[in-house]
Amino acid sequence: MQYRQLGDSDLTVSEISLGTWLTFGVGIEREKAIASLDQAFDLGINFIDTANAYGYGAAESLLGEALKGRPRDSYILGTKVFVPMSETDYGLSRAQIEKQLDASLKRLDTDYVDLYQCHRYDVDTPLEETMEALSDAVKAGKVRYIGFSEWSPKQIQASLDLPGVEKFVSSQPQYSLLWRRPEKAVIPLCAENGISQIVWSPLAQGVLSGKYLPGDAPPQDSRASSDKMNRQMGHWNRPEVIEAVHRMKPLADEAGVSMAQFALAWVLREPNVASAIVGVSRPEQLAANAAASGLKIDPALFEKAEAIAAEIPRA
Repeated sequence: MQYRQLGDSDLTVSEISLGTWLTFGVGIEREKAIASLDQAFDLGINFIDTANAYGYGAAESLLGEALKGRPRDSYILGTKVFVPMSETDYGLSRAQIEKQLDASLKRLDTDYVDLYQCHRYDVDTPLEETMEALSDAVKAGKVRYIGFSEWSPKQIQASLDLPGVEKFVSSQPQYSLLWRRPEKAVIPLCAENGISQIVWSPLAQGVLSGKYLPGDAPPQDSRASSDKMNRQMGHWNRPEVIEAVHRMKPLADEAGVSMAQFALAWVLREPNVASAIVGVSRPEQLAANAAASGLKIDPALFEKAEAIAAEIPRA
């Protein structure tokens, strides 16, 4: 496993990180989740990503249990705030940040989180209020660094322009061979301002693993076959997308790697990406994904894959 610095922080994160969305406390059994976490540490993965909204606290609670007994400085823990936890508990107001952070810390059974991220932008709360509340959380020692997920360039710049507040060190966008929108403005802006990307869905909800075949039903053990984990798969699980990924497989074969490793290495080719988040339903999947760290792939193969992806009709 190789590691990269996270923005202007002193955090060094593994190039492959473990995500808990739709899996921990929700989509997979407790024993498999804990085994996956143990496997992650064995592989050198040191960054664990979660959110208060994952399973309405279930993912954080399971992590709090599974991490108990491990030295707190042996892993980097990130969680998020914004998504509704109830009909009245949502957003990035000072009151919500304080309430939800304390609740997250209790579920995670820790005194602090290394990275506290705004899950989305809150148009109903003044940015100054949000940034001041996050800054106070850092001053109180409950948070080491702050980040955001899926903010627009305009919103990112507005946060950078505010004086006297903590600066973000991470951005968490969707980014993959099939979803390249951050390249246009978000990545350049972040690179200029000491903000790294922590990428979610680098395998496009598993489609870029190559496990789905044109004309075939999804494998029984796949995310697409799970009622608990197949949310947001409709966009990617289209015949034209499956066919395109199938056409990319020979490129991965030529590189001597799996399709999943090829897709993860493509994401990690971008210097501003600090880590790619992977979610797994069983421990053995992690070893294959982790092997993408440090891979050197011929850029010409990536260019051919990009050309194939560019031919996919828009949904």
